[in-house]
Amino acid sequence: MEGIDKIMADLNGKPVLAWSIEALQKSPEIERIVIVNSLKNLEPVRCLAIEQKWHKVTGVCLGGRRRQDSVAAGLALTGDCEWILIHDGARPLLTEELIKNGIEAARETGAAVAAVPVTDTIKVAGEDMIVKDTPPRSRLWAAQTPQIFRSDIIKEAYKRVNDEVTDDASLVEQAGFRVKLYPGSYQNLKITSRHDLEIASRLLKKGDGNGW
Repeated sequence: MEGIDKIMADLNGKPVLAWSIEALQKSPEIERIVIVNSLKNLEPVRCLAIEQKWHKVTGVCLGGRRRQDSVAAGLALTGDCEWILIHDGARPLLTEELIKNGIEAARETGAAVAAVPVTDTIKVAGEDMIVKDTPPRSRLWAAQTPQIFRSDIIKEAYKRVNDEVTDDASLVEQAGFRVKLYPGSYQNLKITSRHDLEIASRLLKKGDGNGW
């Protein structure tokens, strides 16, 4: 999103980040919230937390170069929580149902990830762009957040694995733990473009806050 900070971009009168934080604030399943962000957003987010009276926010900290560096910084501030829920602030259409269902799913294996079935046919190609494989679509899922982990599992995974990954479940998988998928939502989109902002705006207008 050239020229726009997607986390602080306006979405129906609130910063994108505010929508997911407010969903977590309302959830009886959530006890405390740690917000990890860039240096540029550090002070604005601290001020926002005070202004909006986000009483569950117990920490606002600086992230790192890689995704896992940022998550590690947040994990250091979670204290003695039994469960850790990791959510991307660029996914503003978080609902209480996604939070609750994720925690219930995680109780089976200690790790659960919101996901939706892939609707397109996926091709695996080499650097020469020649197709090497077409995996069965019925077995492919697109991972989202929330991703929920038993605290000891996610912290152990961060100790064992240092490979660069695109989501936290990958680290947990590489550390040898089982990860369960649970139904996410196609509306649980990630803001990566101005077009995504427009779609999220329309979806929120159709619904009723984070319970839509």
